[in-house]
Amino acid sequence: MRPPSILITMGDPSGVGPEIIAKSLARLPSDLDILPLVVGDARRLECASRLVDSGLSIHAIKRPEQACHAPRTIECIDVPIVSSNLPFGRISAEGGEAAYQFIIKAVALAQEGHAHAICTAPLNKAALHAAGHIFPGHTELLANLTQTPEVSMLLVAPRLRVIHVTTHIGIMDAVERIEPGIVARTIERGHELLRRRGMSPRIAVCGINPHAGEGGLFGRGEEDTKIAPAIEKCRNMGIDVQGPLPADTLFFRAVRGDFDLVVAMYHDQGHGPVKVLGLEAGVNVTVGLPFVRTSVDHGTAFDIAGKGVADAGSMVEALRLAAELYPRSE
Repeated sequence: MRPPSILITMGDPSGVGPEIIAKSLARLPSDLDILPLVVGDARRLECASRLVDSGLSIHAIKRPEQACHAPRTIECIDVPIVSSNLPFGRISAEGGEAAYQFIIKAVALAQEGHAHAICTAPLNKAALHAAGHIFPGHTELLANLTQTPEVSMLLVAPRLRVIHVTTHIGIMDAVERIEPGIVARTIERGHELLRRRGMSPRIAVCGINPHAGEGGLFGRGEEDTKIAPAIEKCRNMGIDVQGPLPADTLFFRAVRGDFDLVVAMYHDQGHGPVKVLGLEAGVNVTVGLPFVRTSVDHGTAFDIAGKGVADAGSMVEALRLAAELYPRSE
């Protein structure tokens, strides 16, 4: 079977995206058999490749079919939008616009069937907004571009997988938005993703309040009205799911191996435990898009961008997970 073709978007060119792409492709593990295609500015990628001393040359192309995948070469679908004097480490509308255009190009190619998956380097929300593109992040932007009404963010770390019911909204808005329908759909999306990997997943669902409400002692009955009906529905569908459970002990149990997936109710409830386990190996997955999308689980790191010291571990793991998740129907 032909290795999966994976589009890698450069992200904000002022961040660490270009250099972690060059680093990861220079040191891909031998067991990771993929056909990578970077979508970005070839001149910026060449600069980053020299910066990290990757030893790779850049082959700038316009279409995926022009890729030759020669040894020690990075294939780059060139979107020449970055000025030569754009500094590393600074928020700018130019960087935000470039990141946006890289995503636009990658989504179009994926929807045309030119790739099995998209793997994204980080963009910067402030830069994206400065360029006039008002999205909270990649997840919402990709959903908008593909006209997908609802997606879920899943974070994967060593010994822990967390899918989120809500993400980039305030905590009070999150509690208001949570209702049985969205909780059930989130459970179902997570179950289907892991089932596709050959698993029979054991899923646990967090409560919203301390101690999952302590039988009504804390909160206003949210566990009973917003979460429990969704769990019952999913159990009736044959899904192995428990909850709502207290989040303070649930993540410990998941890391111990009791569960294959945790359903978090809001952003920080799920992100905190994953990031404690290490940003270097974390991967972000958008579940529900018409194609596989993975990403590094860190930001643009402007404080170290352009210094060649950024760790590429999360990018390697994101590429590995993209290769594992793409549908093998061909």
